[in-house]
Order: sequence, then C-alpha cells, then structure tokens
Amino acid sequence: MLNSLGITQIYVLDQDEALAFYVGKLGLEVHTDADLGFMRWLTINVPGSPEREILLERPGAPALSDETAERVREMVSKGAAGGHLFFRCDDAFKTHAELKERGVDLIEEPQVRDYGTDFGLRDPFGNHIRIGQIQQP
Repeated sequence: MLNSLGITQIYVLDQDEALAFYVGKLGLEVHTDADLGFMRWLTINVPGSPEREILLERPGAPALSDETAERVREMVSKGAAGGHLFFRCDDAFKTHAELKERGVDLIEEPQVRDYGTDFGLRDPFGNHIRIGQIQQP
C-alpha cells in the first residue's frame, strides 16, 4: 500500500522566475534541477524536508499538447489552474513580517481562526499559497 507522498506539482509560467520567488523570497531550497531534454525537471522543498518535493512544471510537452498547454497557461495566469500550496510555520505573524520585508506581495494579513493563525498570498503566476501556524489539539 501507499506510505507517503513524495512529489506534488504546480504549474508555473517561467521556471527561473519561480526559483526567484520560491527560493529567493519564500526561502525554500532547490532539490533537483535537471535538463531532461524534453523538459526541465525542477523541484524544490522546505529546508530540512527533502522527502517532500514540489515540481515547478511549465505547462507543455510531454504531458500536454501545444493547444492544451496554452489553455493551461491562460488558466494559471488567472489563478484558476487549481495550484494550491499549504505551508506551516511556528509563528504566522513573524513569518508574515519577514516575507513582507523580502518584498513578497501579501494579499492577506494573518487571521486568528479556530484551527490556528494563517494568511494567504499568490505566487507570480496566480497559484494560491496559505501559510499557517496550526494549533495543536
């Protein structure tokens, strides 16, 4: 049976711009950056958690036809491609302040909720990101 999730994927329109955002601003690290010839395999991970990777995939071959890839790029740019990432942190207010200092365009202030404190933002391509300090039961 299944015992873990190793890689998840989100679409990005420019992999170098994605690296600048996810590594340069959010503080993630590059796990794998390989030219496979038919595509660039680019994964990142939270520092200290290399067992869980995020594939930053540019819509295109071999998975998508040119026509489908163009439609996916349109949906990504509208924030409607279904890309969501949920990160956890120890202090949502501190993390929010640090990201603001790094120039991240934050769309929400931290909100205290029943399950903890979290806030939202979008990457440069419209993917939704939530960062939360989750209360332990």
